[in-house]
Amino acid sequence: MGMGLEELPGVFKVTLHMKGKNLVIPDPQITVMKMSGQTIYQVVGEATEELPEAQAETKIEISDEDAQLVSAQTGVSLEVARKALETTKGDLAQAIMLLTTKG
Repeated sequence: MGMGLEELPGVFKVTLHMKGKNLVIPDPQITVMKMSGQTIYQVVGEATEELPEAQAETKIEISDEDAQLVSAQTGVSLEVARKALETTKGDLAQAIMLLTTKG
């Protein structure tokens, strides 16, 4: 039941994926410890927060049919209907409510 300790060379970045954000540690020092049948990784470095890629720039695909439906229900142009759908992340009912309650 000995303990082994060694450096892990060649690691250029460690990313911890968390709910709503990522912690990124560039050029970390990694120490690997093997003890009692378990492997423990110790990461040392300065972390920065980043948004997950999917959250950073998610582009909603709006179908022509959805834009036409919102346009017909609210009397606005297809372009305005499409923007309302993008604002509401594709939610038809919310887009229609948004456009009909604007005063």
